[in-house]
Amino acid sequence: MPVGDTSLPQTIYSIQGVKLGITEASVRYKNRRDLLVIELAPVVQTAVVTTQNAFAAAPVQIVREHIQSDDPIRYLVVNTGNANAATGDDGYPREPNVCKALAEKTKTNISQILPYSTGVIGETLNSDAIVSGLDDCLENLQADNWQEAAHAICTTDTIPKVASTQIEIDGETYTITGIAKGAGMIRPNMATMLGFVATDANIAPELLQSMLKDLVNLSFNRITVDGDTSTNDCCTLMATGQTLNKPLINSTQHPHYHALFDALEKIFVRLATLIVRDGEGATKFITVAVTGGKDTQECCDVAYAIAHSPLVKTAFFASDPNWGRIVAAVGYAGVPDLDANKVSVKLDNVAICTRGQLDADYTEAKGQAVMTRPEITIHIDLGRGKASDTVYTCDLSHDYVTINADYRS
Repeated sequence: MPVGDTSLPQTIYSIQGVKLGITEASVRYKNRRDLLVIELAPVVQTAVVTTQNAFAAAPVQIVREHIQSDDPIRYLVVNTGNANAATGDDGYPREPNVCKALAEKTKTNISQILPYSTGVIGETLNSDAIVSGLDDCLENLQADNWQEAAHAICTTDTIPKVASTQIEIDGETYTITGIAKGAGMIRPNMATMLGFVATDANIAPELLQSMLKDLVNLSFNRITVDGDTSTNDCCTLMATGQTLNKPLINSTQHPHYHALFDALEKIFVRLATLIVRDGEGATKFITVAVTGGKDTQECCDVAYAIAHSPLVKTAFFASDPNWGRIVAAVGYAGVPDLDANKVSVKLDNVAICTRGQLDADYTEAKGQAVMTRPEITIHIDLGRGKASDTVYTCDLSHDYVTINADYRS
């Protein structure tokens, strides 16, 4: 069961300039929504970040090529069930073939199409099934298909992941809606396994790419379920500029920039934390908040050392306040010249370790009371500076092993 609030937004706003179409293409399984086509208006600006895994899947390679084209991106095509990764000379041509088929059906250039895949690695992509399903997707393109699209990109996810909001700045209303998928093989090292966010704001292309990089570093680059970076991670940000009275946001000095960025950040963080809440087998949602660092990198290193530790994660699953595992992770995180006598640790509001030793008021009962909660924050104060950072993770349960042992069946 997912942890905590994983509810859909009360209103899922359509984004003018974006339509989505879904079908059951039987890419791997029958009777399952597994193919999504997203249509973009000609004026939409598109930014992408992709996985840093050296075994980047064939669709990721094609996305990297096509996003460099001078032609505007008009269509995104997403399949689940097969990652088309580690498929070599057979797998690579299958992605351009899908793009070519969609280009012919929509009278666009092949370079105007971005393909995305997620699913099992190392198996032949059923590209014929994808091509056969394109007509159905195109026939049911709708602006309000975001929830259906969120279902269509799921693999081991147990819930659709959707976030949506509207904000008003100086009398202008901006709309943002996004979807994501991911539950396992999550330590993105750029984004999430797959994420698609759109806004009707008019944002200059260079700034859009810069914003996306910053946004994923605050969200999808701050989550981990199991410490594994996928071969297929891609995150795409689309700015449609379709409401003509909205101004062009072309620099960080624009009066609307910071408010719009903050609204986008909330959407990105919501989607990222939904992935953790839906982590395979997760029973606890854990926030690791590190303060007192010399820079954000060492704060992030400490947070990830804790969030990746199997000993820490299994202790949380067992509701065992074994705080020694936490301080051990802090110690091996690689922070240069760390003074352990300045480090303090809290679980929620319970002080456990104060300046390098057991807090005088700590009791096992207090620690146990916190550890039974479904949502817990680990506070680490390094006592050496003013920097801070936060990573989101979950526990490691028996079900995680079961899910991944049976993943291909």
